[in-house]
Amino acid sequence: MKSDIFLQYLAEKRYLVSDGATGTNLIIRGLEQGKTCEDWVLENPKKITQLHKDFISSGADIILTSTFGASIIRLKQSGLDAKFEEINTTAVKIAKMAIENSDVLVAGSIGPLGQMMKPFGLMEATTAEKYYADQAELLFQAGVDMIVIETQFDIDEAKAAIRGAKSVGDIAVICSFSFDRGTKTMMGIGPTKFASEVKDLEITAIGINCGKSLDDNLNALKELAAATDLPIWFKPNAGLPQLDANGIPVYSVSPEKMAECVPGWIDNGAKIIGGCCGTSPDHLMAISKAINTHR
Repeated sequence: MKSDIFLQYLAEKRYLVSDGATGTNLIIRGLEQGKTCEDWVLENPKKITQLHKDFISSGADIILTSTFGASIIRLKQSGLDAKFEEINTTAVKIAKMAIENSDVLVAGSIGPLGQMMKPFGLMEATTAEKYYADQAELLFQAGVDMIVIETQFDIDEAKAAIRGAKSVGDIAVICSFSFDRGTKTMMGIGPTKFASEVKDLEITAIGINCGKSLDDNLNALKELAAATDLPIWFKPNAGLPQLDANGIPVYSVSPEKMAECVPGWIDNGAKIIGGCCGTSPDHLMAISKAINTHR
């Protein structure tokens, strides 16, 4: 069963290394202001392929497709909605070409829809679920090994996303929240509430990505681990950015600092570890080396 692939891989290796950041690394590699990562799926696939390969060379067991903002509603904002199917399927092809004959897994990345759900906004839960299902279906049919619903902050949207993703077939579904207010999301959701609300939705793993500082993310990890028995996906950002003279975001947390944190992340329940914003291939290599000492 395809839903078992991820768990079997995790059982074999004990801990898995996910990749680093997509957006911030593509900006460093020339992604122009006003362009999205999804633009480059069609316009500059070689750059995305090389980023995938760099993460794999750094030790990644899992790479995420460049589809975080590729729901049709998000693509419409940048005038790419007519290329919804092409972008999602091409992004999976790019990732699959990058892994070549290795045993690296491909995860289909799905981010928030960018519109508020009722009662805070206008979007109905059924509408949100349909948007998520439509994107998950394309990723599933293109051959991803799992679906990662990431950077969530609203529990109602996350539940709609999970239902939509699970509706497409037998595949592992991971849901990850961003606690960008320390140990709360912008909607006031904490790790315990998150774990409780999704408990009956039969996701494969539960997670934390992006967020604020490494200390805040560690505190969120501790709380989440106390609230769930699911494997924990953990991709903190490399601190908060400062813009350089060219408007490029610069992250202050070094690869060495992130590697030093790995034993504490493992001790507090993280099973799949990578990095979010600011996490370069160098960061990931340091993280991977630290994880390998625990395998």
